[in-house]
Amino acid sequence: MSRTIWMNGAFMTEDQAQVPIFDRGLLFADAVYEGLGVLDGQIVDLPYHMARLKRSLSELKIDEPMGEAEWKAILSELIARNEVEEGFIYLHITRGVHDRDYLYPDGLKPNMFAFTQPQHGGGADEAPEALRLGTAPDIRWARRDIKTTNLLGQVLAKVAARDAGADEALMIDPEGYVTEGGAVSFFMVKDGVLYARPLRGELLPGVTRASMLRVAEELGLEIRDNRYKLEEIFDANEAFVTGASSYVQPVSHVDGQQIGDGSAGPVTLKLREAYLTAVRAGFSDT
Repeated sequence: MSRTIWMNGAFMTEDQAQVPIFDRGLLFADAVYEGLGVLDGQIVDLPYHMARLKRSLSELKIDEPMGEAEWKAILSELIARNEVEEGFIYLHITRGVHDRDYLYPDGLKPNMFAFTQPQHGGGADEAPEALRLGTAPDIRWARRDIKTTNLLGQVLAKVAARDAGADEALMIDPEGYVTEGGAVSFFMVKDGVLYARPLRGELLPGVTRASMLRVAEELGLEIRDNRYKLEEIFDANEAFVTGASSYVQPVSHVDGQQIGDGSAGPVTLKLREAYLTAVRAGFSDT
């Protein structure tokens, strides 16, 4: 059965949804997007995703096409039409269509589309599977703080990790410091302290990352905003990643080396449980 897609104000089957070849999102990655988790048939962390979307549009000087309430209505209807209980929604907004030119005129009409995908990996209420990460150089453009569709650096990193037998990439900057995963934020725990790489425009401000850190503060965990190198991870007791489709997921190995005892650690599991509880408690407010 074909998925229902929302595009430019209308719901349609996925074979009906098309973008012109001169769309600037296709030609230049001149577009932004959001990936939103769906849990219990509801959108996770919607206000925070909308705030990040608004900022991304502003940074690229693309006019905001509609507000949070309108997006919520559209995305909720898309969830209902596709009968999604747990999964993912992607929302894309391009600058619009113009003959191929680095420069663009004012007043282009954005192309907008949204679609659902099933949950990747295990569900929220299943025991989380520990991931194996493989390192790759971080070759992304400098404005990683904007959530654009310019994802070729992540594609190359994730393919390299897959070819090395890993589940996900862990990117390393030119100075040897860990940045983040191919599509997730990365954290380590040592002696009960949670280490979170500071954003500083070098990382994507992950919505799940921010929500998890709020939960960690409420739990009274010590959090250190420090850069750290790969070799420091190997001395950690635990490591985990966060993402809209992975929640809080343990990491067992990096480049084949075991982290801690190789299982989901107590801090990771505590954070995962508390995060999911907090998300579900907030559904009535979104």
